[in-house]
Amino acid sequence: MNTRTRETTVTFGHPFTLSSLEGVQPAGTYRVVIDEDEIPNISFLAYRRVATMLHLPAVSAPGSSGQVFTVSSEELEKALEADQKI
Repeated sequence: MNTRTRETTVTFGHPFTLSSLEGVQPAGTYRVVIDEDEIPNISFLAYRRVATMLHLPAVSAPGSSGQVFTVSSEELEKALEADQKI
Protein backbone atom coordinates (compact mmCIF):
# COMPACT_ATOMS: atom_id res chain seq x y z
CA MET A 1 0.00 0.00 0.00
CA ASN A 2 1.37 3.40 -0.97
CA THR A 3 1.38 6.21 1.55
CA ARG A 4 1.73 9.88 0.76
CA THR A 5 2.37 12.79 3.06
CA ARG A 6 1.04 16.28 2.52
CA GLU A 7 2.08 19.35 4.43
CA THR A 8 0.09 22.54 4.90
CA THR A 9 -0.46 25.30 7.43
CA VAL A 10 -3.52 26.51 9.30
CA THR A 11 -3.93 29.92 10.89
CA PHE A 12 -5.90 30.66 14.02
CA GLY A 13 -6.75 34.29 14.68
CA HIS A 14 -7.69 33.52 18.29
CA PRO A 15 -6.51 31.12 21.02
CA PHE A 16 -7.92 27.61 20.57
CA THR A 17 -8.14 24.21 22.20
CA LEU A 18 -8.23 20.64 20.89
CA SER A 19 -8.93 17.58 22.99
CA SER A 20 -5.55 16.00 22.18
CA LEU A 21 -3.61 19.10 23.35
CA GLU A 22 -3.01 20.30 26.86
CA GLY A 23 -4.29 23.77 27.56
CA VAL A 24 -5.13 26.67 25.31
CA GLN A 25 -2.89 27.27 22.30
CA PRO A 26 -2.12 30.84 21.21
CA ALA A 27 -3.30 32.34 17.93
CA GLY A 28 -0.87 31.84 15.07
CA THR A 29 0.02 29.78 12.03
CA TYR A 30 0.63 26.09 12.66
CA ARG A 31 2.21 23.40 10.49
CA VAL A 32 -0.04 20.41 9.73
CA VAL A 33 1.17 17.11 8.25
CA ILE A 34 -1.38 14.70 6.76
CA ASP A 35 -0.62 11.04 6.00
CA GLU A 36 -2.85 9.27 3.48
CA ASP A 37 -2.93 5.64 2.30
CA GLU A 38 -3.84 4.68 -1.24
CA ILE A 39 -7.18 2.89 -1.50
CA PRO A 40 -6.45 -0.38 -3.34
CA ASN A 41 -8.51 -2.25 -5.91
CA ILE A 42 -10.51 0.61 -7.38
CA SER A 43 -10.44 1.87 -10.96
CA PHE A 44 -9.02 5.31 -10.10
CA LEU A 45 -6.34 6.68 -7.81
CA ALA A 46 -7.72 7.66 -4.41
CA TYR A 47 -6.36 8.11 -0.91
CA ARG A 48 -7.82 7.93 2.60
CA ARG A 49 -6.52 10.08 5.45
CA VAL A 50 -4.93 7.98 8.17
CA ALA A 51 -3.27 10.63 10.37
CA THR A 52 -3.33 14.38 10.94
CA MET A 53 -0.45 15.83 12.94
CA LEU A 54 -0.25 19.34 14.34
CA HIS A 55 3.18 20.81 15.05
CA LEU A 56 3.54 23.01 18.13
CA PRO A 57 4.43 25.75 18.75
CA ALA A 58 3.16 28.07 16.04
CA VAL A 59 5.50 28.68 13.10
CA SER A 60 6.21 32.21 14.30
CA ALA A 61 7.16 31.22 17.87
CA PRO A 62 10.88 31.95 18.19
CA GLY A 63 13.32 29.52 19.75
CA SER A 64 10.80 27.06 21.13
CA SER A 65 11.36 23.32 20.98
CA GLY A 66 8.82 21.59 18.79
CA GLN A 67 6.34 18.84 19.51
CA VAL A 68 4.02 16.92 17.19
CA PHE A 69 0.52 15.83 18.22
CA THR A 70 -1.88 13.55 16.36
CA VAL A 71 -5.21 15.37 16.19
CA SER A 72 -8.65 14.64 14.81
CA SER A 73 -9.00 16.20 11.36
CA GLU A 74 -12.70 16.78 12.04
CA GLU A 75 -12.03 18.52 15.34
CA LEU A 76 -9.32 20.66 13.73
CA GLU A 77 -11.74 21.73 10.97
CA LYS A 78 -14.43 22.59 13.51
CA ALA A 79 -11.95 24.64 15.56
CA LEU A 80 -10.90 26.56 12.43
CA GLU A 81 -14.55 27.23 11.51
CA ALA A 82 -15.30 28.42 15.05
CA ASP A 83 -12.22 30.67 14.95
CA GLN A 84 -13.47 32.40 11.80
CA LYS A 85 -16.84 33.14 13.42
CA ILE A 86 -15.35 34.99 16.38
